[in-house]
Amino acid sequence: MLLAGDIGGTKTNLALYASKEDIRTPLREATLPSAQYATLAALVNDFLKQIDLSNVTIDRAVFGVAGPVVAGKAKITNLPWKMEEKQLQQTLNIPSVTLLNDLAAMATAIPLLRSSDLHTLNAGKPATHGTLAVVAPGTGLGEAILTWDGAHYRVHPSEGGHVDFAPTNAFEVGLLVYLLERMSHVSYEHVCSGIGLPNIYAYIKASGVFEEPQWLADKLAQVKDMTPVIVRAAMAPRETETAPTEEGGYAAICGATVKAFASILGAETGNMVLKVLATGGVYLGGGLPPRILPFLEDQEFIRIFQSKGRFSEMLADVPVHVILNNKVALIGAASFGFDQ
Repeated sequence: MLLAGDIGGTKTNLALYASKEDIRTPLREATLPSAQYATLAALVNDFLKQIDLSNVTIDRAVFGVAGPVVAGKAKITNLPWKMEEKQLQQTLNIPSVTLLNDLAAMATAIPLLRSSDLHTLNAGKPATHGTLAVVAPGTGLGEAILTWDGAHYRVHPSEGGHVDFAPTNAFEVGLLVYLLERMSHVSYEHVCSGIGLPNIYAYIKASGVFEEPQWLADKLAQVKDMTPVIVRAAMAPRETETAPTEEGGYAAICGATVKAFASILGAETGNMVLKVLATGGVYLGGGLPPRILPFLEDQEFIRIFQSKGRFSEMLADVPVHVILNNKVALIGAASFGFDQ
């Protein structure tokens, strides 16, 4: 029996598996709100209480965690959790526990994905066994790489989402200046993730170009996480701008925010391809890309992705896919566990 988990800053997916053949159909599965638990062990124990373990022995657990894993220890980037493999083995009474970077888990699943798991933005001309890249804006911004070793793809995690944000137009230069006045370091995660979207919104609001509707201001004041509200208002039908429903409506300021976000994501996706020479393709993971597909399907996204000077022609041949399967990191963690 294998327990696998995708531990995110917002939510955690857990599942119990009997074999790798059943990797898409776990015996038990649940999604729990991460921030409501003091530790990972508390969250896992809550999940296990829901299962009849009288005839079940869990032999191994693999947890993909949103943060770097060093010497069997990890800290969730956007949660106050500290985890250690040996301590989790004792606390959970599981003989083997492995902590895996969440993007490494997601990347592990890439070769297992089906066409139905993906939405292709650019078909390109993928190189056989070419390097693959993963860029995943969720709560934070994760990035990973897969390289072919002659027999299979080998996964390399990274913390590339925390590199310096590089503006590509006047709007983004202004955004960088605005954020540098408020924080000492501005990374891509600060402008290209769930925690970054409100930063773009704040800058656009401060610029005065768009008016913030009162109903939107009221909704944003009521929530701790502004991102879902901004995304919903950007994706709502345009006709609801002047006649919002109880759930809200379209807001031009939110449309501009998500459009700017998509532009930054396009530029960083192209950067990632160049940095690792991802001629096999790049995969957009995380929770945000599937929710803003119309903005990514716009030709402007691919134009910005390919806008790399002398290397623009090369970028045109690189496939770009959006991962639609929201359990991809869970599948990857389970696959890693069975392969080990």
